[in-house]
This record gives sequence, C-alpha cells and structure tokens, in this order.
Amino acid sequence: MSEIKEIYLHNYKKPAFSIKKINLKFELFEQYALVTSTMQVQKNESDEKYLRLDSIDLELVSLFINDLRVDESRYIIEDESLTILNVPATFTIKINNKIYPQKNTELEGLYKSGDIFCTQNEPEGFRRITPYLDRPDVMSVFTTTVIADKNKYPVLLSNGNKKESLDTTDGRHSVTWFDPHKKPSYLFALVAGDLGSINDAFITASGENVELNIYCDKGNESKCDHAMKSLKEAMTWDEEKYGREYDLEIYNIVAVDSFNMGAMENKGLNIFNSAYVLADTDTASDANFMGIQSVIAHEYFHNWTGNRITCRDWFQLTLKEGLTVFRDQCFSADLNSKEVQRIEDVKSLRERQFVEDASPTSHPIQPKSYISMNNFYTATVYEKGAEVIRMIHTLLGEENYRSATDLYFKSFDGQAVTTDDFLWAMSEASGVDLTAFKNWYHQSGTPKLSVDEDFTNGTYSLTLTQTVPNTVDGKEQKAFYYPLKIALLDANGKELVNEMLIISKDTETFVYKNLEKNPVLSINRDFTAPIIIEQENVDFAFLIQHDTNSFIKYEAAQTFAVKTIEAMIQGSEINPAFTESFGKLLSLDIDLSYKALLLELPSVSTLMQRQEEVDFEPIYEAKEKLAKHLALVYEEKLLSLYGESHQTDAELDSLSMGKRSLKNRVLRILSGNETQALAELVRKQYEESQSMGDRVVALDILENSHPEFAQVAHANFYSKYKDQTLVMNKYFAILASSHREGTLDRVQALQNDEVYDEKVPNLVRSLIGVFARNYKHFHAKDGYGYSFVCEKIIEIDKINAQMASGLAGAFKIYTRMNAKNKALMKKELERIAATKGLSKNTFEIINKILK
Repeated sequence: MSEIKEIYLHNYKKPAFSIKKINLKFELFEQYALVTSTMQVQKNESDEKYLRLDSIDLELVSLFINDLRVDESRYIIEDESLTILNVPATFTIKINNKIYPQKNTELEGLYKSGDIFCTQNEPEGFRRITPYLDRPDVMSVFTTTVIADKNKYPVLLSNGNKKESLDTTDGRHSVTWFDPHKKPSYLFALVAGDLGSINDAFITASGENVELNIYCDKGNESKCDHAMKSLKEAMTWDEEKYGREYDLEIYNIVAVDSFNMGAMENKGLNIFNSAYVLADTDTASDANFMGIQSVIAHEYFHNWTGNRITCRDWFQLTLKEGLTVFRDQCFSADLNSKEVQRIEDVKSLRERQFVEDASPTSHPIQPKSYISMNNFYTATVYEKGAEVIRMIHTLLGEENYRSATDLYFKSFDGQAVTTDDFLWAMSEASGVDLTAFKNWYHQSGTPKLSVDEDFTNGTYSLTLTQTVPNTVDGKEQKAFYYPLKIALLDANGKELVNEMLIISKDTETFVYKNLEKNPVLSINRDFTAPIIIEQENVDFAFLIQHDTNSFIKYEAAQTFAVKTIEAMIQGSEINPAFTESFGKLLSLDIDLSYKALLLELPSVSTLMQRQEEVDFEPIYEAKEKLAKHLALVYEEKLLSLYGESHQTDAELDSLSMGKRSLKNRVLRILSGNETQALAELVRKQYEESQSMGDRVVALDILENSHPEFAQVAHANFYSKYKDQTLVMNKYFAILASSHREGTLDRVQALQNDEVYDEKVPNLVRSLIGVFARNYKHFHAKDGYGYSFVCEKIIEIDKINAQMASGLAGAFKIYTRMNAKNKALMKKELERIAATKGLSKNTFEIINKILK
C-alpha cells in the first residue's frame, strides 16, 4: 500500500500545466496492451520547472519531449507519479508504456470484463492507463486510435465521433475516434470486443441526426430494447425541460458484467453495469425496468451536467451528481407517477443517507477532505445533494429555476467549476439570496425540527425549533436555511392555510389568526426539506384519511406504524386505532402503486434509526407480531384484494405494474399468516406468473415462511437461470437476506457455487453485500456474522479495494450498537485495521468508524 495521505479542499491549487490536445494509441494484445500518448503541454502562469504526472502500475517503455528521447536522469518514477525535470514552457511529450488489463482486478483504468476490454476512469483510473495530469480541471481534446485483432475484437469504441477505420495485413484493424469537446481524463473511455448491438437514431430539436447504439454480449440484443426506449425519452425530456441538445454524431452505450459502479457517463461512450441495461419480462422485475429508465437518463443528463460543465476538483462532486440525480428523479416522476416517485426517493434517502448522516462517516455534500476519493461516491453526495438542488428549485420556483440553469449552461460551458459557481447562477438569474443556504454544502448531519403548537382565542401559534447535530469531531454547526411547505386543516380536511415557510433560525414562531377551531398541522409536505420532524400528539388516522398531500398521507401511515411497533417493544398491546386505520387503507380507491406504498410496514432500518442504542431482536419480534396480527384480522379483505389485482402476465403499462405492486404487497402481508393455504397460494404464483418480479417475491416468501416448498422452488429457479448472471444475482440475494436459521452457513456454501465469482462486483454485492445488510444474521449475538464479513473484506481488499471498502460500510452503525454487539464489532474492526497492506480505501472507512 502506498503512503496514506489525506487530501484537503483548502489546499487546492490551479494546475501548473495544461494539456491542450492528446493523441492516444492503444495496441491491444492477449497478455498486455501498449499505450502511446502524445500530448501538447503548456505551462500556465507558473514558474514550475518540473512536470509531475499521475502514474500507477505502469511500465514505462520510452519518453520523448519535442521528438527527442529523454534520458533516465531527467525523470523520476515513484509509486504514484512520473516527474519530468526541467521542462520548457510549451512542448510536445510522447510517452510509450505497457499495461496488463487482464491482471487488473481493481476494475479501474483499462481492464477486461470477460472477453471485453473496457475502462473505468472516474475518479482516478486514467493514471492506470498512461501518465497524465489526472485531475478534472485539466481538460483536453482527445483523439484515440484503438488497434486489435479483428476476429476477436471487431468492435472498437472510444469517445466522440468515428473518423477512420483501417484493416492491417496481419489480421488486425484500427479505428480512430475524435472528440471535439474538451474533457478531463476521467471521461475517457475505450471498449473492444466481439459484441452484439441494437441501433436506432434520434433527430435533435435543431434537426441534427444522432446515431444511437447499445452494445452487449451477443444473444442479449433483445434485452436492450427498454434501454434504447429510455434513452430516446431522456433525450426528448432534456430538450423540453432544460433546452439541452446532444452534441455529437454518435451516442454509444456498452453493457459489461464486471463493473464497480452502476454506470459511467464517458463522453459519447457510456459504459454500464449490465444490470442497468439488460431487461426482458422473463429476467427483470418491474423495479429493474424502472431502474434502467432512471440510470440511462442519469448518464445521458450528465452530458451537460458533468461533461460539458465538469468539476474543478473532486470536492465539487455533488455539483454534477446532486444536480443530475435531481434531474433523473424529475424525469422519472414526469414519465411515471409523481407521488410514487417522490416517496421512493425519500425512502431511499432515509434508508441510506440518514443512516450515513448519523454514523462516524458522516460528511457534508461537499467534503472537506478525503484519503480515497472512491469512498465519497456516497448517498450524501448523490441523494442528499439532489435534495439540496430540489430545495433550490423550490425556493426559486420553476420559471426562475429554468432561467438560472440556462445562465449556468451559458456561463460555464466547457469549464471545470465549483458549487459556488452554480449557486451564483441560481441567485443571479432569480434574485434570490442563497448566502445562508450554503450551510447545506458545508455542514453534515440531518437537522431535526421540533414542533410546538398553541391555540388560544382563535389564534394558532406554530413554534419550530431546529436542532443541528455536531460534526463527527464534535464541532457545533449553524442553523440551516430551507423551505418548508405546511398546511392547516379543519376537521373535514379542508385547507385553511397552504403556504411555504422559510426556516432560517434556531427557533421561530409563525402566527395564524381568526381561526374558529384548533387546526390540524400538515408539515413538510412533499418532503420539502431533508429533515426529521419531531412532533407530539399527532392524529395520524386523521391525516391518513383527510390530508390531500400524497406524501403526508404516506408519512402518517408510516409513522403510525412506527409508533405502534415502538410501543409494542416497550410491552404495550397492538394499538387498535392503528389496526382500524390500516383496514381503511385497504379500502382506498387510489393509484395501485401508491396504495402498495401506503400498506407497507416500516423497514427494520427505519425502526433502528430511532433507537438510542440499537438492538435488532426486539424490532424483528414486534414487527413480525404486528404483521401476523394484520394478516389474521384482514385475511378475507387481503385475499379479496389479491384476487382483484392478480394477473399472470408481465405487461409493462402503469396499470399492470400497479396491480403487481399491490398484489405483491398484499401477499407479503398475508405471509405473516403461515398457513398451508397461503403456502399453496404463494407456490402457485411462483409457478404460474410470467413476471420475474412476481416469481422473486414468491420465492422470497417461500424461503422465509415455507421452507418445505422453498427447496423445490429454489432448485427450479437455479436450473432455469443458472446461465444468466443478472438473474442469479436475485437468487443469491434472496438466500443471503433470508431470516431462516442457518443462513450464514448457506451463504458460506454458496461461495463455492459454480456461478459465483468473487471478481464480479454484482455477485459480491448480491451475496456478501446483501448478507451484510441482513440485520438478523449479520448482527447475530454470536458474532459469527461480523467475523465472516470481516474475513471477506480482508480477502476482497486484495482483489478490488473499492468493493472491500463498500462492504466495510456495513459496520457504520458501530457507535450506536448495544454493548454486546459493539464489543463483537470492535474486535473484527480492529482485525481489519491491523491487516498488513490494507488499501487506503478500506483503511479510511475502518479508521473513521473506530475513531
């Protein structure tokens, strides 16, 4: 491991050199690759005499400056750099180096995914390809030539537009690509393989024709249709909503199995984890189809928010990711159900980001320092970052927001900029002062807002008090500034007041006069701000029945269930008012997907976050007891609802998807009643349904509630899909998340399954990653769950440090655990920390947790 060094935002310096143009030549062979890089380098306003290029695991062959070979005495090679001494103000440098993509298990830089050469360069992978100023504020024009065996690699792709294709006499061929748009090295991409494809075209608003291609393993072409449809929808939406047109002749997407991330927005050549491209109704669930639509759009939207305008440094990551997540959320809401999309976004934020905010790894959306930048592709930077953009949108309003984004694009196109530049555009175009709002960029933690109500002589007073958590190192933080939508309702649910408040102080009181009766408060409508509301004596049943705001109705149903379960943990009986309210939800005539969300019981994670000292066992016991109670009380109504929603087809229209969503929610509720008749119903759904989502839900219920049927169903599923890795990810995830006894033993055994490959990130996430989120078995009081995951982190760290540090995140709740679990965790965390040669990725996460 190289020296552990922390990088700080306040130490940022402009680059001493710029690279105006770079010509790359790749000669790909079965054992290695030769890379030739020719760069036009220019000294900026600097007296720097040395050119230090980032360089990791490269074999230097030769080095030339202005066509003269550079003697070894004029350069220094270190672990992570190549430094060239005494360089002129302007010069051309040519570097020949050798790399070994076939041995690259880190999946950063150029590597092989199966038989496909591909790249992943964000954030710092390009330095593993050739020496370079591998930082986002060095933007260059790239020309790339790829040379390889024509039979083995007939498809050769890179960024930009295709300029030339040539065959050579030795059975090889070359393709040259030119990207006219300046870009940083993290957006460089290369793919070479024997690939199948589907092809289409798009006419931009200004009449330009764009060739669209999606590449995949041969035989999977038909599974790319939904991705292509989603791409065209995204291109149209970005033109209509943001006025952004595509700017090259070709847009290519490639799906690969081995990929650390979900997808990568490389200019004109997106490389995707195959999970976010390939889908048909036999192999993908409705959630998979929705996820593909969202991620395809996200990467396309980066063409302007990330590529045309990029980040000055990696501390600005939320500039592109927060904004682009917000854009893809709005896209999904416009194309599907706005109310369902908003709730799903909030669920994800709370499950992932709120937990992170309450952990030792808590950080602002713009971190102040990092050891490994790979560790900051987080829910905070992405999802909380999106909520920050959403609040700006709310504060400005739709019209002003569009004017502000137009100004942002006009002012900073072709530049590497900062979050301050973005905020300037938002304020300049709208006239809204966002100075106080900047705390959202620089402060960590989730603010809480306590509610105090008073009604006297027709006057209603609402006093709101902010509680802002200290930083991880104990420093106090200032009050946040944010919009807060509220309503005051009368006894029939009529809105007496509907307005947006601005919260900016520690404590504020808002007064409403001339009211006949004490109103009911509806607060943080649409989840205007990413905060926690603390409010006593809430009439949840009233809000569920009468509030017209879809998010508040959902929030009331969730919180009522949370309060009921918490009371049960303390020894109370099941609240009959909750049972009655749940029954009324079953009868609502509303959007089916939305209804399915209203019927969902709170997750274990939601309940855990509210505990002072985390203990999962009582949560599971109380939640299972409540689920059984509801299944028994409403069995007839639930079965009727199941029958009304049940269909075996796999159509993808909104009504069919809504029916499946509701049907499977009802089936999960009924599964609390472990009768033979229910087992038969679940088995029948597994055997008859044409929808992968239906089959997976049935298989999961059988696994957890009816082991006598599960074994046969598992064998059937395995036999049918063992050759389809994406589907087998679902199989491994079901077994790894099981609540049944012996789950850890089965997970350990599955590592030896012929399908499982520890070098494929999707498979690791599906088996080891899912087990680490299996609160029941990972946190078992015998400590074996911790020990197993610890061993896997140490083992995988030697193969793929990014995957290992991701697994280490399972220990983030260490400081909040009960004494017994905390002691068991500490022992394993210290074992990881003491491991020789631990990567900086994993070291950083473990070190923060143990601090």
